[in-house]
Amino acid sequence: MAPAAIPDLEAEANRLLGRMTDNTMNVKLETQRESQRGETVETLEIKVSDALGTRSYETFSGGEAFRINLALRIALSKLLAHRAGAPLPTLFIDEGFGTLDREGLQMVIETLQELRREEGRMVGIITHVEEVAAAMPKRIEVRKGSRTSEITVSG
Repeated sequence: MAPAAIPDLEAEANRLLGRMTDNTMNVKLETQRESQRGETVETLEIKVSDALGTRSYETFSGGEAFRINLALRIALSKLLAHRAGAPLPTLFIDEGFGTLDREGLQMVIETLQELRREEGRMVGIITHVEEVAAAMPKRIEVRKGSRTSEITVSG
């Protein structure tokens, strides 16, 4: 990814992450570091700041990492679509919500609803978390039976 894209990617990821964390976390993408030999090498390091300071992405809990991942992935998809001149009308998310506490879950749901309302996207979610499913205005529910599955459409 071109270095010029990094500020745009960070800005959008931080806008989304701010919504999902009540502005308590933000990301910084570092694309260069100094090697042990003192040379500058290309890298991609995700540094995240929160109330405890700035640390590596790998040190965050499952729920925190889910929000960081979600913000970065949505931001990256928007950036790539914009650069290609293509619309990005649909977003699908498969699971991950079970790592969130109640407050984090509510902030993620609100952020996804914002994408749907303000950006006109269709947001498709695959989940076993009832609070997430219940928050969606339209649902396709699949219930596995002993021999067949039952599909219910609502909304």
